[in-house]
Amino acid sequence: MKALVLCGGKGTRLRPLTYTLPKQLVPVANRPILHYVMDQIRDTGIAEVGVIIAPETGEKIREALAPNPWGFRFEFILQEEPRGLAHAVQVAEGFLGEEPFLMYLGDNLIGESIVPFVEEFNRNDVEAMILLKEVEDPRMFGVAAVDEAGSVRYLVEKPKEPPSNLALVGIYLFSPAIHGAIAEIEPSWRGELEITDAIQRLLERGRKVRSYILKRWWLDTGKKDDLLEANRVVLDELVKEELRGEVDGASRVVGRVSMAEGVRVRGSTVRGPVVIGEGTVIEDAFIGPYTSIGRGCTIKNAALEHSVILDNAKVIDIERLEDSVIGRNALISKCTRNGRALRLMVGDDAEVLL
Repeated sequence: MKALVLCGGKGTRLRPLTYTLPKQLVPVANRPILHYVMDQIRDTGIAEVGVIIAPETGEKIREALAPNPWGFRFEFILQEEPRGLAHAVQVAEGFLGEEPFLMYLGDNLIGESIVPFVEEFNRNDVEAMILLKEVEDPRMFGVAAVDEAGSVRYLVEKPKEPPSNLALVGIYLFSPAIHGAIAEIEPSWRGELEITDAIQRLLERGRKVRSYILKRWWLDTGKKDDLLEANRVVLDELVKEELRGEVDGASRVVGRVSMAEGVRVRGSTVRGPVVIGEGTVIEDAFIGPYTSIGRGCTIKNAALEHSVILDNAKVIDIERLEDSVIGRNALISKCTRNGRALRLMVGDDAEVLL
């Protein structure tokens, strides 16, 4: 079995961050989302991983995976235009060959292992298996209708009247039969080859498609609030106390705080769960729970909570900042010359709430 990880797309819902950073590399608890995906694949025992990349961001994806602590044999596959998930499979057909494969969207985070999902696929004589999760409002997702035995009856994309509350998570298992199904479908109204249409074609041809229900959390990190929630959940579950930086006698570090080498904390309080990247300086500040601070940042005379601060950002003289995502090299500071004046340089698609 091989794996196919999709890292194309433009990440429009996370702009302006994704003008310069692929959405799969946006950090959660100071690790790129894509690294968590690779952790999941490694645990299945899969060794060969194809990575779908876009022309604009492909090199950054390559760089992020270059250290390769998972020991994968990577093949990077260019998708010239984002023409749908099924099109990505079509582009990767030469890599996939006649083997079954796991397809994983590179910006998805889930709270449990996919090993049982893969094992059940291997035990059953099926052409596809889809991972599903119960959601409150299935109208926003692709939705599956399944029978009592877990066999999929049909799929529908963003239905006004959903047949169930089971949404497609974005993690799939396929036999080589999916290639023939993709060859028979037409582009949707969006101009894309939809994987849901290809799975539906398998069903129409009498092929077996089964479902697997995800019991724990699933987070699509495509929007700011989803990214903050992913950061909260991962910090809550995975961060361990590890203080490798310097903390002076006037500071307090409480709870589970992961602090990299070169961090300096002076006259500040840090209350976990929190993760702080190497070389960051925290001075006369309060860092509250569920905050991730990247490398080389400066937080001075400020209070942060429930936020994600990317590398080399500066937050200075800010009374309170919460529920925020601050991009790389950004400066958030209070003007001391005129307390009532706002002086902003705001890029495309930015959001400023005062």
